[in-house]
Amino acid sequence: MKTVGRYDVSGLFEAQFEPGSNEQVLRNRLGIKSPRVMDDAEVRALEKAMVEFVGKYHAEHRFAASDIRELHRRWLGGIYAWAGEYRQVNVSKGEFPFAAAALVPDLMHEFDRNVLARYTPCNFKDRAAVARALAETHVELVLIHPFRDGNGRAARMLSILMALQAGLPLLNFSTIAEDKKQAYFSGVQAGLDKNYNPMERLFSEIIERSLAPS
Repeated sequence: MKTVGRYDVSGLFEAQFEPGSNEQVLRNRLGIKSPRVMDDAEVRALEKAMVEFVGKYHAEHRFAASDIRELHRRWLGGIYAWAGEYRQVNVSKGEFPFAAAALVPDLMHEFDRNVLARYTPCNFKDRAAVARALAETHVELVLIHPFRDGNGRAARMLSILMALQAGLPLLNFSTIAEDKKQAYFSGVQAGLDKNYNPMERLFSEIIERSLAPS
């Protein structure tokens, strides 16, 4: 089975690698062939996009599936032609399969109606309620995995914007990249059974870390 970046893929467009990248970088508008250079380009684009998003989405904004697509498009549109479009390939990470591509539009519609409508605007006053809202929203979006790539970061962008609606500072996700990486993956997997408690505990820690004096 072929791989695209960190994911095993099958289905349409599975050969969309940048020529000369040794099948390590997805075909892109910038002709980037190096994974390191691509990582840097995506990080810079994300930083720029977040400044825009923080100024755009107000405290009473009710997020919708169309907003998620717009977040992804504004972030990666200068890099990938498919940014903001629902994926056309099936993807898995290791032995863990995400939702089938054919189901993504309907799943995002349900996510809009049943999750985003319930938790946004995220104006809960109790931190535990905010952590619960962030956990369920994040897990469900990651499990759908609506885009070709960048799903985890898109979900984190949404979490940051929701936290700002709740009056919290910008969330510090560095703990996920450090000692809580496995706990994060376990929290996503637990969401398959609608168990959001592990991710809720992790978001409670992220909130406390974000509130701590630097």
